[in-house]
Amino acid sequence: MAVEVVLWCIAALLGTAILAVAGVRRTTTAMLVYMVALVASTAALGTVGWVLVTDAGLAQTLRLPIGLPWLGAHFRLDPLAAAFLTVVNLGGATASLYGLGDGRHERQPGRVLPFFPAFLAGMNLVVLADDAFTFLLTWEFMSLTSWALVMAHHQQRGNAQAGYIYLLMASLGTLSLLLSFGLLAGPDGGYAFEAIRNARPSPNTAAAVLALTLLGAGSKAGLVPLHVWLPLAHPAAPSHVSALMSGVMTKVAVYGFVRIVFDLMGPSVWWWGAVVLLFGGASAVLGVLHALMEHDLKRLLAYHTVENIGIIFIGLGLGLAFRANDMVGPAALAMTAALFHVFNHSVFKSLLFFGSGAVLTATGQRDMERLGGLIHGMPFTALAFLIGSAAISALPPFNGFVSEWLTFQAILLSPQLPQWGLKFLAPAIGAALALSAALAAACFVKAFGITFLGRPRTGDAQNAREADAFSLSAMFVLVLLCLVAGILPGYFIDALAPVVQIVVGGHLQQQTALRWLTIVPITEGRSSYNGLLLFVLIAGAATLASYVIHRWASHAIRRSASWDCGFPDASPATQYTAGSFAQPIRRVFGTLVFQAREEIQMPAPGDLRPARMHVHLRDRVWDTFYAPVARFVGVTATHLNRVQYLTLRGYLTLVSGALVALLAILALWQ
Repeated sequence: MAVEVVLWCIAALLGTAILAVAGVRRTTTAMLVYMVALVASTAALGTVGWVLVTDAGLAQTLRLPIGLPWLGAHFRLDPLAAAFLTVVNLGGATASLYGLGDGRHERQPGRVLPFFPAFLAGMNLVVLADDAFTFLLTWEFMSLTSWALVMAHHQQRGNAQAGYIYLLMASLGTLSLLLSFGLLAGPDGGYAFEAIRNARPSPNTAAAVLALTLLGAGSKAGLVPLHVWLPLAHPAAPSHVSALMSGVMTKVAVYGFVRIVFDLMGPSVWWWGAVVLLFGGASAVLGVLHALMEHDLKRLLAYHTVENIGIIFIGLGLGLAFRANDMVGPAALAMTAALFHVFNHSVFKSLLFFGSGAVLTATGQRDMERLGGLIHGMPFTALAFLIGSAAISALPPFNGFVSEWLTFQAILLSPQLPQWGLKFLAPAIGAALALSAALAAACFVKAFGITFLGRPRTGDAQNAREADAFSLSAMFVLVLLCLVAGILPGYFIDALAPVVQIVVGGHLQQQTALRWLTIVPITEGRSSYNGLLLFVLIAGAATLASYVIHRWASHAIRRSASWDCGFPDASPATQYTAGSFAQPIRRVFGTLVFQAREEIQMPAPGDLRPARMHVHLRDRVWDTFYAPVARFVGVTATHLNRVQYLTLRGYLTLVSGALVALLAILALWQ
């Protein structure tokens, strides 16, 4: 069975992780680890892809005599699991291919090689798990292995704090999911997912489970305000691990949410969709606004993960609302948009992290203010990053446009919802989604332009050279997928049909049966999109324009001084910077979102010191939700520290007092 093949691939990954511990000092170990991970991930990818395409609606189960003695470990491969395993193993395969090249530059391989295949195995196991104990155990295994990878470069400034905050948020998420499964299992304690499906929770229990699942899965996915670990941990990890965490692990969290809320909890209630929509809309807007303020290339990409997770949860919220009102067609459209964006984001975000990793390897810099002009020394990386930037900015004919367009189509159906709260909320979320899409395009104009165009700002950027063949191969595999999923989206939508059928009880019509491979999410007279025709039109127009310019342009050579914008000095300091690019948007949104404050130091006349401007930004989410908790914990710990220095009499008094208090509580309880 296919589930057995995937489990054997997972066993190969775990075995490789164990062997890597013993042979980490050998020069061939890195090549062996990444090669085995590549082969295992590719084999698992082919297996689950075949299941998704051919065995529509079927589920394969397997029970192993491990785990809890009376329960065992249950594994299940159904279309929902197969879709997310496709994302996991596609990301694992490309990250392993990238690691074959870029991994040779790793300064501390002993802190990366044993945990990389274990991390891949953990993500696969979470998606395959079919009981609460196995799910939570593998979820925690996934969290711990990824934490070890975040801490790989713990000597660098800020990385230890990133690992600490990530571990705290991961522990909070696991505890929330533990409580969620406890409520779903009920007094009978049926921890197998099949038993949970058959035991429908009460409305109050279901509301508590939804809140706990949003807290548990949302903290791992990066929903606002649970995203604080993400912009710290992603830049701290090695680049191919950052791609896995941002492009893949966050999708495992989305899988956990979909499995619990859409599958295990049974019928949904309309206000569930409203809650999820609010979280999704806030994440989309705040994520892209924070990204616009960033100068660190990897932190910028991390914040864009928050934005795209918000887009996914907008689709999931609409799916919940439509399903609660028995609107199967719109629910299928919303779920298709969300699941397609899960795949698309994993592709273009992995591509962008690979590109940023190539820049980091070539220059040693993540600060865009110290880059520039890299297109000359790294033309292939620049091309791959440009295509990834166009895809994440939802520009046609690339894949990011299709899934966001489908999400807008689902929002346009929201007036059919009977609840007035949703009639007002859904269009407002649509406006927020439109704003985030426009700001994302502006952000990646900044990211690509400041990093790759213009003149080099430092010697590191001046001396940058192209990435190795393995890294470029991984990037261009994802470039190809961005293009194919954008111009032929009907095949991907049809592959998701069995998944959507399981989740909402219906699916979109077969898209590949339509003429000219046009996708029609609702009706042909209302909306349609033909990515292939648009691609041919763009390619033809570009080719014709190039031919006309080269055929009829003047061949006479004319020499003149280039336009210098009033700055005859060719210094790179006269170029646009990341900060100056973001200044107009910062002044529009800064006071409300960041409490932005500009401090200008202007020397007196005759003073030859340069004028300086410092921009101070504050994270209001951190200040509101996390800083008070941190202060409370610090003060409490300081006072409780005195307990360490009590006398014997003091300890006996403390213990007896606690015993008396517990007995009093027990007496009052009875």
